[in-house]
Amino acid sequence: MADMLTLGFYFLLRPGEYAQTANPESTPFRLQDIHLHAGTSRINHLTTPVHTLDAANFVCLEFTNQKNGVRGELIGLGRSGNPAFCPVQACVNRIKHLRQFNAPPTTPLFAFFSSEWKAISSSDLTAELRRVLTILGQQVGLSPDDVSIRSLRASGAMALLCANVDTDRIRLLGRWRSDEMLRYLHVQAYPVVASLAPAMLRHGHFTLLQNQPIPLPLLPAG
Repeated sequence: MADMLTLGFYFLLRPGEYAQTANPESTPFRLQDIHLHAGTSRINHLTTPVHTLDAANFVCLEFTNQKNGVRGELIGLGRSGNPAFCPVQACVNRIKHLRQFNAPPTTPLFAFFSSEWKAISSSDLTAELRRVLTILGQQVGLSPDDVSIRSLRASGAMALLCANVDTDRIRLLGRWRSDEMLRYLHVQAYPVVASLAPAMLRHGHFTLLQNQPIPLPLLPAG
């Protein structure tokens, strides 16, 4: 569950892309949809010795049948710098587990083996998020009812906005085709608004261009 929550946050994924849902049209990413790289070299994650997977420092997810993606399009991320909360490591963890139990390449990333094959559902992930908030919610000002699995997409987008990543790049990563993205962003976030008043004070003195007609050059007669 930690791996799937990590992927949902960093890749700004929709629930049906990384968790089992009741929607029959959901199209989750599969083992074969992962592309691993070590520097400029591609790692064949299906056949390479398992111990070499940890050399990966970049991962892409390929859109093959997702209805909101362009077929063959890749979205990629490097390592986060945190070994426990990293999109590359989460994919490596998933690959190792699925290969350990000889899962075919078409296996969804949310599958896991525990005496038999099972699936991580969107309700499982929502329950896990809410369980954590029963412990830590008071520290972050949230209650369990404030979050669900859908919160991850908004949280990832907000993290990028607070890091001053421009909205075009956020839109590209989240595959938003319109300004729909704006409803995921919260103007109340402290890093977003803390510097606005000083900026308005510094740059609030301006003059307007005069609305005067522009003189046209005289044309010769004839």
